[in-house]
Amino acid sequence: MNLRIRLAPVLLAALACTSAFAAAPPATAPMAHAPATAAAAKPQTAQQQRMATCSAQNKGKKGADYKSAQSTCLKGGTAVPVKARTPQQERMAQCSAQNKGKKGANYKAAQSACLKKN
Repeated sequence: MNLRIRLAPVLLAALACTSAFAAAPPATAPMAHAPATAAAAKPQTAQQQRMATCSAQNKGKKGADYKSAQSTCLKGGTAVPVKARTPQQERMAQCSAQNKGKKGANYKAAQSACLKKN
């Protein structure tokens, strides 16, 4: 009898939860007010097209470089060419790629040996 009294609240809570989940709409149901469909129907303005083009051209740049290149591109100027890497930077990139996945002291030792070798 004592066990029945203890299990009653637990069973009621479980029953309440299952009915709440059953009442929820399925996750795949389309939303009635989907803003994406309205945006897809409108053609892009000239400014939006220019921004998309400039953004694609400046992909990979970060921070201040990205902002200045975007600004120049949107004004109609040509983008500033990216500086070429120095030989040291090239070696660092190659060694880093070779030692990908290593951590801590193991990475440092492998990186040092690779840089000395090259």
